[in-house]
Amino acid sequence: MNARTVPIAWTIAGSDSGGGAGIQADVKTFHGFGVHGCSVLTAVTAQSTLGIRDLEPISPRLVQAQCDALAKDLPPAAVKIGMLATAETVGIVARQVRELAVPVICDPILASTSRTPLIDDPGLDVLRKILLPEVDLLIPNLPETAVLLRHTVETPEETEAAGAELLALGPKAVLITGGHRDGPFCQDYYTDGRLSFWITSPRQQAAGSHGTGCVLSSAIAAGRALGWDGPDSVTIGKAYLNQSLRESLGLGAGDGPVHCGAMPANPDDMPWVTSTACAGRRRLHFPPPDNSPLGLYPVVDSLEWVRRLLPYKPRTLQLRIKDPAAPRLADVIAEAVRLARDTPTRLYINDHWRIAIQCGAHGVHLGQDDLDPAALSALADAGLRLGISTHSAFEIARALACQPTYLALGTLFHTDSKVMDYPPLGLDAFARLRKLIPCPTVAIGGIHLHLAESVRNAGADGQAVISEITHSPNLDATLHAWRRVYPSRRKSEQ
Repeated sequence: MNARTVPIAWTIAGSDSGGGAGIQADVKTFHGFGVHGCSVLTAVTAQSTLGIRDLEPISPRLVQAQCDALAKDLPPAAVKIGMLATAETVGIVARQVRELAVPVICDPILASTSRTPLIDDPGLDVLRKILLPEVDLLIPNLPETAVLLRHTVETPEETEAAGAELLALGPKAVLITGGHRDGPFCQDYYTDGRLSFWITSPRQQAAGSHGTGCVLSSAIAAGRALGWDGPDSVTIGKAYLNQSLRESLGLGAGDGPVHCGAMPANPDDMPWVTSTACAGRRRLHFPPPDNSPLGLYPVVDSLEWVRRLLPYKPRTLQLRIKDPAAPRLADVIAEAVRLARDTPTRLYINDHWRIAIQCGAHGVHLGQDDLDPAALSALADAGLRLGISTHSAFEIARALACQPTYLALGTLFHTDSKVMDYPPLGLDAFARLRKLIPCPTVAIGGIHLHLAESVRNAGADGQAVISEITHSPNLDATLHAWRRVYPSRRKSEQ
């Protein structure tokens, strides 16, 4: 990445002399994401891990001067807003972000953990009326939500209602963080009025938690600067916060800062997404695959192809008949399951989960649009394996809510097998997302033999192919070549 392609993000916030929050945490977080951070300082605090001793707002004239200097030379791809301190500063910032017309992430810093007020009453009023309508994502914690709405928020149901109330103040989306609640899980609620979800992680036993709101909001802003959409940025931002808490060093005599490191790369830090808070606390679980890699994963659309491929003993095979009105559909699936049962091949049935349960199939593969709670519960109760298609961080988090047997991630490259409404991931994004997935992962989309080794090296435990098999002029030679990509580890295949 050269100087011309490094995205820029601004933080408009106060300074934390202890380095755990404010612009210090924001710029460190930006750096961890490969984003260049610029800062507009709104206030100076004298603080440490023991709390705030004193603070002094920056003059409105100097706040405006910082904005002007940056706007002319280092315009941002996204802006994170934190502590603003005064009504006049809030007004300046509202006008500035309106002119910039880039994603704006607002962490409404209203008071410190020790209850020191960090914005005056007139400033709070201007923030509600003037700034929030310019915000793309508002990220209040529960105490801040109570201040903004002038009533407490206790239960998940009240949190969902509060999300709608906050949207009425003008922001395009809201993420209410739940770190102040007790319990084994931390659950945050996101809504933009159309898409709503709960994002859940195990509660971290951290050596320090100072700066969590700043780190989460700046990580999300970094994601937006990199071109990710809102749900993806929230998902990776939450994984980054989990990592930051897990890696906190316990500095100082009080509540030490979280650690702002590199982009998240540990599957233990990945959250999961559900439509309700209850579902986030009660995850389903599907059996894992056996110890051998998924390997070459042909996807075929007929019983004839299943018959033709089984003698080659592929480790994994999918029967994908998209037409629910296909002739003798149940009989075809039942026969495919019967044929595969006494072979080393793991046969997955695409979509038709009821028939797969009736036939005792090894597993089912579902797309994002097919993750119906009734289907998932029935499959789990029947003991079938489950694979789920994903193409983004948010979809991965949604799939991880039911702890599937494997995930399919793509589209990796351009493909003609189906019409896609999103661009291919490419190897770099695949490798980055693969690091966050705790189960085996199949690469999908546009894969051919000459790319197979690089795809495997990017972390793919298997590679799904269609035309590579069904259009092969020499099936024996093609399958033999693919075996060299994923060498056999089972005696039955040797």
